Amino acid sequence: MAKITLGIGTSHGPMLSTPPDQWGQRVMADKRAAPGTGHELYFMGKPFYFDELTKEREKENLAAEITPDKMQQHHAACQEAIAKLAQTFERVSPDVAVIFGDDQEELIQEDNMPAFMVFWGDGVENGPFAPEEEAKMPPGIAIANWGHTPPERVVNPTEPKLGLHIIEHLMESEFDVAHSKSLPVGRHGVPNIPHAYGFVYRRIMNDEVIPNVPIFINTFYPPNQPTLKRCYKFGQAVGRAIRSWDNDKNVGVFASGGLTHFVIEEDLDKEFLDCLEKGDSERMLNLPVERFQAGSSEMRNWIALAGALEDTGLKMKLVDYVPCYRSTAGTGNAMGFVEWS
Repeated sequence: MAKITLGIGTSHGPMLSTPPDQWGQRVMADKRAAPGTGHELYFMGKPFYFDELTKEREKENLAAEITPDKMQQHHAACQEAIAKLAQTFERVSPDVAVIFGDDQEELIQEDNMPAFMVFWGDGVENGPFAPEEEAKMPPGIAIANWGHTPPERVVNPTEPKLGLHIIEHLMESEFDVAHSKSLPVGRHGVPNIPHAYGFVYRRIMNDEVIPNVPIFINTFYPPNQPTLKRCYKFGQAVGRAIRSWDNDKNVGVFASGGLTHFVIEEDLDKEFLDCLEKGDSERMLNLPVERFQAGSSEMRNWIALAGALEDTGLKMKLVDYVPCYRSTAGTGNAMGFVEWS
């Protein structure tokens, strides 16, 4: 039977692939956010305008967190943590990967948005956008494509047999999971695997992509975002499926995304990480679900990962936690890097 030998949780935000002196470009997008627009800035589970949020957080002295020196330090710490995760991946050297990630309307649109989906096709494409599509990207994002897309189009290997086994096991476990054998041409004109997976391929696997099963969780978009408890149970079922696969393979399981963003909430991040370290699923699953919105919703992928690793005996190690602020409103991305080995 297959054995889970590695777990990795990693942030994948654009700030990881953008020079820190360009982080401020994203603030222009932050300032356009407003309640009711679909681009709200959520803080403590409530939507804010940028100016409202700046006033709300003025006592935190966040100006000290966005100096050039501090942002350079944060960027360097993130690069070091990513390198450590890549070294762990190389050392453990699993045969197959299962990746919990999400799509941000890169491929999946409102005409059909499943809560859970497993890919079991023969390979996934990834590559650069056309120049005209690259030009449409928001400031501070375009350069970040190199964090999750290679310079030339490639087809990365997948593991259809494990994907099918997971689907069948999930159905038996009363998860009515969606499935996919091919990726559509997305809103950028290419059938790229979403950036949640591309980041793992590029930055953790260093473009030496092993056969993998991408699993999609709708973390972002109401009304069918899975609850925190449902994500954990889903991860448990995926873990059981992996361990029951009749194949003598070592499997690494990943969660891509998070931690809190587009507004950083360090208190939530630290409690969440403490729950993971202590294996305290009850406390984790009773955190206020209204705080898991917008970018922070991607922590659902980590919850699924925790469920998948529950009975493996693997121990969680915090490689680093780096709150990368970019404005006095507290916008930015709290970067987390964790391994279980």
